[in-house]
Amino acid sequence: MPLALPKGSVGPYQLQAAIAAFHDEAARAGHTDWPQILALYDLLGRMLDNPMVALNRAMAAAMVHGATKGLELLDALKTNARLAGHHRLDAVRAHLLELAGDRSGAVSHYMAAAGLDRQPPGAQLSSDAGCATLKRTVSCGQFMRELGRLTIGLQVANLPHKG
Repeated sequence: MPLALPKGSVGPYQLQAAIAAFHDEAARAGHTDWPQILALYDLLGRMLDNPMVALNRAMAAAMVHGATKGLELLDALKTNARLAGHHRLDAVRAHLLELAGDRSGAVSHYMAAAGLDRQPPGAQLSSDAGCATLKRTVSCGQFMRELGRLTIGLQVANLPHKG
């Protein structure tokens, strides 16, 4: 257990620090101790009614139990008013669909996440409008190259950093 957890009572900040420490301790992304991280998110979820904790827990559950389990947990979050329409929900779904081998579903949700993230707060385009805009502005090849850069960027951003 990381030193982030004290011997006294544990609060949400200590749990978040412990999660970060487990990510940091992994020499490579594949060496991450996902079962421990999932257990910490379980505890954190009991302390905080926070949709981002639930979203991160779904990702950790997918890394432990498979993408299908993570997608099941995401389905339950679709009705959460504080998370509905948030780009992170689509981004996580896209990643899990990619892990599950559903490339077209993953592309669709990566596009939705990118569209939601670039809009001013509260402004969202319908998926039809987003697709029409995409068809007018870039070729399929250009889009796939940009999506590849986005995916690689997300993977690099998720690599553990050693200080």
